[in-house]
Amino acid sequence: MLFLLAHGRPPPRKPAPPAAVTPSLQLVLDSLSVPAFVKTPTFQIVAWNRAAVAVLGDYAAVPERDRNVLRRVFQPGSENKVHHVEDVRRACLASFRVDIARAGQSDEATALIDELMETSPDFRRLWDEGEIRSHGGFQKRLVRPDVGEIVLESSVFHVEGSDGLSMLVLSPANEASARALAQLVQRSGT
Repeated sequence: MLFLLAHGRPPPRKPAPPAAVTPSLQLVLDSLSVPAFVKTPTFQIVAWNRAAVAVLGDYAAVPERDRNVLRRVFQPGSENKVHHVEDVRRACLASFRVDIARAGQSDEATALIDELMETSPDFRRLWDEGEIRSHGGFQKRLVRPDVGEIVLESSVFHVEGSDGLSMLVLSPANEASARALAQLVQRSGT
């Protein structure tokens, strides 16, 4: 963290093969009845569960490059799709800084930063602010026409023995959200 503050970038790291989602980790994801996914330090989504598909969309139907949370929240038009987009962008970028500081700078992180600096004025503005904060504790609000508002609270768990993988779990914040979530998952039948 101090290296990041002093130099404005994470420490260099030796290239490592991408972390794999083990069968046991996928089993944990599949056993959860709430939306959950596994992401890399560069916010690339590499695994997800049935509830995530029902609530957030089918990541398998999205090109791999577009399964990146930062690309999604900073893409043009996301302000029309994401509730409280400024707060979401700020939280994602601040957490991204922590993740890449822990993992060390990689070519993938550098390329993503360079791409977003070029394509998103909001990314440039927030990057220059330099905010740092860890994951978790944020709320995600969704509105689905068939079930209404769903309020989800996030928790993030680091995957031991992986190269920086973490699992983000979105739990219902209230009974109405739990019922709506269960309806969406049941209807999805995936």
